[in-house]
Amino acid sequence: MILRIITGIIGIAIAAVLIQIGGTPFAAAAVILAVISWFEYCSAFSRAGLSTSYIVGAITLVLMLCCAWLGNFEEMLGAMTLGTILMFISMLILGSRPTDVGVSAGGLIYIGMPFAHLILLRFLTDDATPSESIDAVKSLSDVATQLIANFDLAHIQALFNFDTGCKLIWLLFLCTWASDTFAYFIGSAIGSHKIAPSISPNKTVEGVFGSIIGTVFTAVVFGHFLFAFDMTQMLILGLIMAFAATLGDLAESALKRFAGLKDSGFLIPGHGGVLDRFDSILFTTPIFYYFSVATGLMS
Repeated sequence: MILRIITGIIGIAIAAVLIQIGGTPFAAAAVILAVISWFEYCSAFSRAGLSTSYIVGAITLVLMLCCAWLGNFEEMLGAMTLGTILMFISMLILGSRPTDVGVSAGGLIYIGMPFAHLILLRFLTDDATPSESIDAVKSLSDVATQLIANFDLAHIQALFNFDTGCKLIWLLFLCTWASDTFAYFIGSAIGSHKIAPSISPNKTVEGVFGSIIGTVFTAVVFGHFLFAFDMTQMLILGLIMAFAATLGDLAESALKRFAGLKDSGFLIPGHGGVLDRFDSILFTTPIFYYFSVATGLMS
């Protein structure tokens, strides 16, 4: 548990820096995490006897996320379509089974689309374009240097500047983390009614209610009182995000159960793999993105 907590604190600190900086560091981190998630996904199904398109899928994921990075939504869909076609061509040439291609194409949707929407969400209202990201990093370095030298209050405020894209990403992660955290602690404390024992024996109805309470509370506190979004929208968002996060967790649990795995990987000490940590994010990100578009949070 101590290792889990320490790793979690370090991970949150790194995430906070990347979210605040945005630009190239944020997008590059998303690409790296997506590729790692892809290999964990392929490895899991490999253990279950299915042969996925490792290389074609990885290249397609990178192309999808690079298109999202540049804000090219249609090109992102084009990259996914081309990758899927190439997977079917490889089936004809290499004699792969249709189920192998189906699992591979499904991975592009399960992993590629959420990470692409994560980048789109950060860059949609980000003032800095990808080509300006290097200057943004230099500016942050200059601010830090001047801060140390002059202890200027204005420089301190600059380090905590939130544009709309930054606020949205923070709200996304805070709501998702709140859902997982409240579900875990309340479920562990008073949970007795199993919600899906054949998939995830530790998930309880009480934990789901804890998730709803915690996520709605987080959405209201941070979304309304801190970021000044509409109260009603935050109440609805919290409810939707709680269910989305729960479904994401259950989906990854079903994948691991199918493959006979306890963890998707071992990259994060005390937490398992990247998919283990981003299982809820994979479901909450697209839903949060389209909720933000539909309700005008991005304006």
